[in-house]
Amino acid sequence: MALSCKTLVASFTLLTMTGCTIIPGSHFEGIESGEKTRNLEQDLEKVNIQIIDSSLIYQQKQASKKIKPPSNLDGIDTHDYEYKLGVGDVLTIGVWDHPELTIPAAVQRTAEFDGFRVQADGTITYAYAPNIPAAGKTVGQIHKELVKRLSRVIEDPQVDIKVVGFRSQKTYITGEVTKPGVYPVTEIPLTLIDALNQAGGLTEAADWRTVTFTRGEKTEVIKLDDFYAHGDISQNRLLQHGDIVHVNRNDLQSVFVLGDVKEAGSVDINRYGLNLAEALSESGGLNENTANANGIFVLRKRDLEKDGIIADVYQLHAKNIAALVLAEQFELQPHDIVYVTSAPLARWNRVISLLLPSVAAIEQIDDSVAVLEKRYN
Repeated sequence: MALSCKTLVASFTLLTMTGCTIIPGSHFEGIESGEKTRNLEQDLEKVNIQIIDSSLIYQQKQASKKIKPPSNLDGIDTHDYEYKLGVGDVLTIGVWDHPELTIPAAVQRTAEFDGFRVQADGTITYAYAPNIPAAGKTVGQIHKELVKRLSRVIEDPQVDIKVVGFRSQKTYITGEVTKPGVYPVTEIPLTLIDALNQAGGLTEAADWRTVTFTRGEKTEVIKLDDFYAHGDISQNRLLQHGDIVHVNRNDLQSVFVLGDVKEAGSVDINRYGLNLAEALSESGGLNENTANANGIFVLRKRDLEKDGIIADVYQLHAKNIAALVLAEQFELQPHDIVYVTSAPLARWNRVISLLLPSVAAIEQIDDSVAVLEKRYN
């Protein structure tokens, strides 16, 4: 199936480059007539052909502005957030007007060192109040229980409790961030975006579009680009103990520029995106003497089984004076193939030999992505 798709996509691209209509029985150099021609006619029905013009640019901009409908995670409500204690957390406890119940601060000791640690059995012990269940409780609940017990020996006790050591709950920020590591969950709500900021932000080598978020046995892809560019706050998450946020590298975020350009090859998409004009510029531009300015195509692979379409093919008429503006506004996507044809467009075998390996490369990249996803899942 994969080989068939490669052949179909390549065949379609070649046909659109000529601007010719397929006529049964006709013959082109390098392509046999008869059954192959009829197959190509059928394949054309599975290809979406569009001209890069102002109307297309407008449609793409409108589509990129669409924000997903609210989900149950939209606008994470942190007003009712309360930290729940766990084994290893450390508290300081003081009782007003009763200094004998408060451990004095030492010059060379910290509050965490002198504090009350939640023991392995989940309890803490204070004067006149032994073995108070603490694990899984909030500070407010501990305060209420402690006041209740101290009231037996002290009239109207005024108790002050603070968490000075957050040791029980952690999240993990890995991959392409400035400071990967283990970050504590504290009394201040920690969201995924907050955690990335605490880790120093994403590096230059990071994939700024997505990160993987793992909680327990479930892993999902968080679309950072939707959050930052379109305000889709459903992409944010309130982190819990054991959550893992992994930022992938940007290695697979590239397009392929082929054909009659000065430096054919791949061009990376950075955090700010990549438009058609930039991709052509990074490839040294068109060969002025041989390239066909009206033969600039962008091939974008589609899921045939899901969409019923083999590929989207976009053509730019670069001889038009407005073409540069359109090229600057046409945003490319990872794995796009930009192909510049030569004039005249008669050497089919040469085009086939260039396109088939490039489409095969997309298949290899998709396989690599699948391997990486399994690795991180």
